[in-house]
Amino acid sequence: MSETKIVRRDTAERRRDTLERLGSERDIWVSTSHPDHGPHQVPLWFLWDGEALWMCTGAHSATARNVRDEPRVRLGLPDARDVVLLQGEATYHPATDVPKDAADAFAGKFGWDPRTEEGPYVYLRVTPRTVRAWRSTSELRGRVLMRDGEWL
Repeated sequence: MSETKIVRRDTAERRRDTLERLGSERDIWVSTSHPDHGPHQVPLWFLWDGEALWMCTGAHSATARNVRDEPRVRLGLPDARDVVLLQGEATYHPATDVPKDAADAFAGKFGWDPRTEEGPYVYLRVTPRTVRAWRSTSELRGRVLMRDGEWL
């Protein structure tokens, strides 16, 4: 098997690529933690609204429980050859209280509206504070694209 050479991207190109992926991908790994139960990781559908990520999960899920107790989360797009990792704090929104524009956009993207489901659902909103992206060891230097909520 031959290996394709990866050309090192500058910060602006990495940022463009990262924003494109956030706007087009469906799934993201969500990592939460609980002081008594430890770490928890699960893939969820997500919507990028240009500023934050919106996800939805059952109100009684481990993810929802963890976010209520410890809002710091880590997120990762599912591609080990094109890594995008985000870190931030999640805010918790019951489906009955989620902003209409976010819930409508989520339903439009996935063809599923948790607000119409019988069981209780919650939306989680994460505004990234840190974003890292790289494709190979040649991109490890400069992989931080956002620090303290500001794009570099």
